Parts: sequence; C-alpha cells; structure tokens
Amino acid sequence: MVMNMTRKEKAEKNFYEGYTCSQSVVKAFSDLIEIDEKTLLKIALPLGGGLGRLRLTCGAVNGIAIIIGLIFGSSEIDDNNKSLVYSMVQEVASRFEEHMGTLNCKKLLEKAEVEVTSKGKPDVRTEEYYRKRPCGKIVYEAARVLEEFLIEKEIIKEN
Repeated sequence: MVMNMTRKEKAEKNFYEGYTCSQSVVKAFSDLIEIDEKTLLKIALPLGGGLGRLRLTCGAVNGIAIIIGLIFGSSEIDDNNKSLVYSMVQEVASRFEEHMGTLNCKKLLEKAEVEVTSKGKPDVRTEEYYRKRPCGKIVYEAARVLEEFLIEKEIIKEN
C-alpha cells in the first residue's frame, strides 16, 4: 500500500527530480491553483537560484509568494488586497526565516558550506550536487510553513 505524500515531502521530491526550488514548492501546491501546472512551472522557473541564480531571495520563498498571490491575490487594483497579500507573504517568510536563519539563497548555501556561484549555467544535477546542497531540505521547510499557514487559513485540511 502506497501512502500519500505530504506537500512538504512532494516539494522535496520535486527538487530531487530536477525542478528548481521555486518550482518544487509551487508544484507541491498546484492542485490549489486555477492555472495549469505547466504554466505555473514556467512562471516559477526564473525565480529559482534566488532569482535567476543571482542568489538573492531563496527560490523556495519565491514559490511561497507565488502560491499566496494566486490563492489570495486580486487581479484588480486594490490597495487593501495588496496589503493583505503582502502581510501574508511577510508572515510566512518570517516563519521560514525563523527556522532557516535567512531568506537569502547565498547565505543558505554558505551555511551549508556550498561554493556559491551566481553566473553562468545551473550546476549539473549529480549525486554529488544533491549530497552537498541543502536545497531539498530548504524546499521541504518552505512547503511546511506554507502548508501550516494554509491550514490556519482553512484553505486546506490538516493531513
């Protein structure tokens, strides 16, 4: 009998299958979104590597922001909604930062003593790449805090 995976486990598995950090998180929550998964993955792609491999805000945190925006955001010009969505992103990002110590991709990698580069092509995904990188655990944590938040907001039910 195969047990259902939690969203955090799905996010981590997504990363180990080759998705970027941002894609790994959004894919784990794609069933909640009214956009097809292929489009959602295209939207999330350039936010990996801390925004196009610039090593700024962690891609997993960017994935959190995408999901919050797509669930709670408005397509209308609405300052109240903008404030609501911003506060939600700040709250969940704060939870992530509390556990991980930073929102910054470069700092997260340096904490794990990974050589940090920000130019050029993405690293080839090898066993060595996965062994030294903390990103699988980082997307797990991002999905955990997002899932916790969405349970509190009664968007999803607790597993």
